[in-house]
Amino acid sequence: MSAANVGGGSHHPAEDQSQATTELYQQVILDHNRSPRNWQVVEHATHRADGYNPLCGDRYTITVRVGEDGIIAEIGVDGAGCAISKASASMMTEAVKGRSLAEAQELFEQFHTLVTGDAADQAGAALGKLRVFSGIAEFPARVKCAILSWHALQGALEGKEVASTE
Repeated sequence: MSAANVGGGSHHPAEDQSQATTELYQQVILDHNRSPRNWQVVEHATHRADGYNPLCGDRYTITVRVGEDGIIAEIGVDGAGCAISKASASMMTEAVKGRSLAEAQELFEQFHTLVTGDAADQAGAALGKLRVFSGIAEFPARVKCAILSWHALQGALEGKEVASTE
């Protein structure tokens, strides 16, 4: 008898798997919060926008250099916010760097679907590591934290100087 079954409780492997996945997701988010990737202001940026979440005060500037071939050659984030917004911004930069503008827009739409819970199962498959944010939909106040940098990126690519989660 395993330790999990001591005391007459039932043991469900699916619950163990879910718990392990949750813990892994938390570790990934904490890692990106502690050591964010592409935390910089891109010199010679072709696109730039400020993102602001008035509900919690998260504030980021996204700078992007798009090459003549329409590929995101370099992307940077600068600013401050909660662990979820910072990790999301960091992971966003890794996800879109080297992609076309159309691919970045598609990722934005899939990520938005994932974190808002609208058909999240369908959206999640192509997102890879970004799936760590799949549980955010259960916490509506945190959705805006996770999506802020993505709105700023979209605003920058559309030529807007300011993007908001509102």
